Amino acid sequence: PETAVLALATSGCRGSCCGLGTASSSQASGLVSTPPLWAAAMASGTGLIYSEQMMSHRLLWDFPACSFEIPERLSAPFDKLKQYGLVERCIQLPIREAIEEEIILVHSLEYLEAVKSTASMNIEELKSFSYKYDDVYFHPNSYHCATLSVGASLQLVDAVMLGRVRNGMALVRPPGHHSQKNDACGFCIFNNVAIAAKYAKQRHGTKRILIVDWDVHHGQGTQYIFEKDSSVLYFSWHRYEHQQFWPNLKDSDYDAIGKGNGAGFTINLPWNKVGMGNADYLAAFLSILLPMAYEFNPELILVSAGFDSVVGDPEGEMCATPECFAHLTQLLMPLANGKLCVVLEGGYNLRSLSESVCMTIRALLGDPVPPLVGQMAPCISAVETIQNVTAVHQPYWKCLKYHDGIIIKDPSTKKLYCCTEEHNFESDITTTEKEITNSKEKKDFDEFMDSHMKKVLVLIPSVRTAWAGDEVKSAKLDQCLKIEAKKTSFSFSSAGILLRLSKLHRHLMCEKK
Repeated sequence: PETAVLALATSGCRGSCCGLGTASSSQASGLVSTPPLWAAAMASGTGLIYSEQMMSHRLLWDFPACSFEIPERLSAPFDKLKQYGLVERCIQLPIREAIEEEIILVHSLEYLEAVKSTASMNIEELKSFSYKYDDVYFHPNSYHCATLSVGASLQLVDAVMLGRVRNGMALVRPPGHHSQKNDACGFCIFNNVAIAAKYAKQRHGTKRILIVDWDVHHGQGTQYIFEKDSSVLYFSWHRYEHQQFWPNLKDSDYDAIGKGNGAGFTINLPWNKVGMGNADYLAAFLSILLPMAYEFNPELILVSAGFDSVVGDPEGEMCATPECFAHLTQLLMPLANGKLCVVLEGGYNLRSLSESVCMTIRALLGDPVPPLVGQMAPCISAVETIQNVTAVHQPYWKCLKYHDGIIIKDPSTKKLYCCTEEHNFESDITTTEKEITNSKEKKDFDEFMDSHMKKVLVLIPSVRTAWAGDEVKSAKLDQCLKIEAKKTSFSFSSAGILLRLSKLHRHLMCEKK
């Protein structure tokens, strides 16, 4: 079917003609001129970056703490995208390695050189080097993969900021949000999203950036990098359980709000129990993130997209279903004139990861989002956390001015952080989630996911937007659009839908006659 997005993707730039090749050191420090407002308004299409090269980073010895981070985390979602026919609907952007000048926007030169040295290490040396850090491993190809991971993120930022695509997603590994200035941590080597934010500020002159981290683990690396920076609003929800869950930091609690000029620009929303679901996630967005984001008025949104916060993930143990992430993505899209860059972080159940990536891409493409299942009422623990986050941020944000500023000092989960309160999901989800928790049987989960995705996936209409008018008006519209197409190279991809639709209208009129 000739969908609108297919028309955009096939007529859009594929990267090579746009100068999206390898960067030079002069490019890393040069400021790119901002495209005119009309160009930003007409930007269309969804970019997608993927390379099998990043699968060569893998664990070479027995290390249970890192056994979840496997190369298939990259290939499985890409294969699922192909299965759903989503890859060809995206504009595939070329990948490149980040250069040293870009990496040291965030990391120290000493740390960069140390990581670079792993390329010539044997297994014993790699083990010794890896154990210096917290839950991370290195491979002789890790440096190459990590620079590709950063480079892919920067390619996406360039494409979005220059109006070559409207939004996009970078499928990358190793992930990045735990990595700090001088340290690898939690499977992360270089902090992809943090570098992308610094790069956008330096290269594109971006003044306000929103980072949304929906990974189930706290992105402490990103927080520490920007905690004194009022030009970056950092939002993270994460499994916390009153500091009983990794990374077990007091800095992950709701009262860690930034420092100095950055006070109020770090938003931590700690989940103090497992089993958080669709209603809890939406409540966090609607009650906390979106009001503050609209007041902040970002010029670019970067998403640290960890899908270990989805049902079935062994790390997260949460209950949110994949389509929830289509809703979350859609809620972000009106901000920053649609400039939205999604960068993969965690996700360790390959099926949940893959379905969630596909749902995110569907939303970026503009597809209708599937309905959410279950009663949309957040649990008591989620409400308590949202109340505390609101209270500590009230002095900093006008949108929170009239909220109750009382902090709940004795939350319901304080003594028993894994309470037994149940969500009111449909019975099939609740039952299957219990089975996953008790038996960990992959077959049961796959059967559940097969059934669930059949229920929520909606058919994509062959034409998404129609225009009604008589033949004379259709002819005038065609003429106007062709004139616009001559004015700018952006018009053809933007007007392609309407041109096709006016032809469709004439076809329907003929059928009627």
